Amino acid sequence: MGRIAIVDDDIELCSLLVEFLSLEGFNCSVEHNGNSGEQRILEEEFDLVILDIMLPGIDGLEVLRRIRRFSQVPVLMLTARGDESDRITGLELGADDYLPKPFNPRELLARIRAILRRFNGGGTARQGNRQVLEEEGIRLDPFTRTVYLYDTPMKITSLEFDFLEALMKRAGETVTRETLSQEVLERDFSPLDRSIDVHIGQLRRKIGPRDNGEPRIKTVRGTGYIFGKAKE
Repeated sequence: MGRIAIVDDDIELCSLLVEFLSLEGFNCSVEHNGNSGEQRILEEEFDLVILDIMLPGIDGLEVLRRIRRFSQVPVLMLTARGDESDRITGLELGADDYLPKPFNPRELLARIRAILRRFNGGGTARQGNRQVLEEEGIRLDPFTRTVYLYDTPMKITSLEFDFLEALMKRAGETVTRETLSQEVLERDFSPLDRSIDVHIGQLRRKIGPRDNGEPRIKTVRGTGYIFGKAKE
């Protein structure tokens, strides 16, 4: 099913993950140090990286920062439960998702499969009625997975593309966080999960405001987001 790099200094956990993921068809490689993990990720081809934050050598956030200069390989961060600041920093640096320790292996597998579906263009956000979307100076093509702002191509992540598509399909309507979580992240929404807000914040900065200075993506406090002008 694919190659996974696991970078974590917990030797016992890594052994369990390799055994579990191998039974699911994945080929796993393991590094226990941030420096060697970075080197291996950049030297070899992987379909996904599982990256712990607390590592000897350079930490996981620095590993992520360095590999994002050269690679867009999907990254799932492992964080200590309660370390919200590290989770947000990881998402801002380009992590695709995070999972707090300790975790259920089945939950990890579900996250891995969801990330790979998104990255390979098979996520639920693109199923059903697919069409080129044009609104507020933005053109989104789900077939080529490209986004243009006034004919200028934009560099956005695979996850940001999916969030933008989900919002543009309902331009002018409020899209709840629950809907975005189900469609894009493929899991139930948790009020404690800040990942949607962080990704939307990154996307909002990249696409900029409308011509009148108002944000293209507006926050509906306590509910979700609206792309473009709200419908009367």
